[in-house]
Amino acid sequence: MVQATAVSTASADTSDLKARFLTAFRWMLLARVVEEKLAALYRGGKITGGVFLGKGQEALSVATAMALRKGDVFAPLIRDQAGRLAFGETLLDCTRTYMGSRLGPMRGRDGNVHRGRPKEGLMAMISHLGAMLPVVAGTLLARRFRGVEGTVGAVNLGDGATSTGAFHEGLNLAAVEKLPLVLVVANNQYAYSTPTSRQFACEDLVDKAVGYGVAGHSVDGTNLEACLDVLDRAVTAARTGGGPQLVIASLLRLVGHGEHDDAGYVDPALRKSPLGADCLELAEQRLLHENWTTSSALHEMQQDAQRQVEEAVATTLREPLPDPDTEDWCPLATRHLCEGGYSPT
Repeated sequence: MVQATAVSTASADTSDLKARFLTAFRWMLLARVVEEKLAALYRGGKITGGVFLGKGQEALSVATAMALRKGDVFAPLIRDQAGRLAFGETLLDCTRTYMGSRLGPMRGRDGNVHRGRPKEGLMAMISHLGAMLPVVAGTLLARRFRGVEGTVGAVNLGDGATSTGAFHEGLNLAAVEKLPLVLVVANNQYAYSTPTSRQFACEDLVDKAVGYGVAGHSVDGTNLEACLDVLDRAVTAARTGGGPQLVIASLLRLVGHGEHDDAGYVDPALRKSPLGADCLELAEQRLLHENWTTSSALHEMQQDAQRQVEEAVATTLREPLPDPDTEDWCPLATRHLCEGGYSPT
């Protein structure tokens, strides 16, 4: 009887992994397709500003978002389209922001990645490196003051952000207050064009966890299953009173800092190393190896993702752009001040 139970449990675990793996893969694929479309639109002059792609970081990004639940807080970074989608962002929010639609969450007032839905827990990104860490720490502290329990805040950063004052101040506050915060660092080997050897002297970024008195986790950022497992454990630990969790994922950014950057500074040896593996391709190989899907089903997923992206782009192209001559350009969050009769003297 015990043996039968063990077999049944193992079967259930495999079934659960298969389902979660497939769900994560779909989000990763959709993110890859929409970002490839954004890059093409940028090259075609349809996007003003920068376009920043998450190629190579989708597994880490989607695992972070999937470990969270409704009511949690998620602060993505510039390469977290997969996580944004898995957390609930729509394709239209993405395309409308990049293409300047008046109907997007930013009302066409800001391009690229500074979008969000704070009331739904999706924080609008601040560009300055490390800045979102103290923002989320403050959000969690405010929730504690209001008596809100059981929620987690996750912050995604790059390795360069770990060298900033905001990183230190935010993580120190979170550690002292034992906040349920999960800090996910994509160690993609370069802060723009600065290699890690010129950023920090410690052997591994996870070593910083000890200095702050928080739990540290290391993960292969190219391995989707490993990312899903480690992020689940880190979020669970934070949610159940374990305090802040620092997750360091090793991988390589497979594109330039933005579409304006050819990444000629990247060491060719890194591209050929395991760090340079494409997490999407590895996930696809795993799906086929485990017989969790078929080549024809993968093709259908690709076609479906392309259809969704083309529909979102076509819709966005038909929408109006902002008109500074006719619109009220006060900050959206303080519109009530203007409508209430406030006028500057």
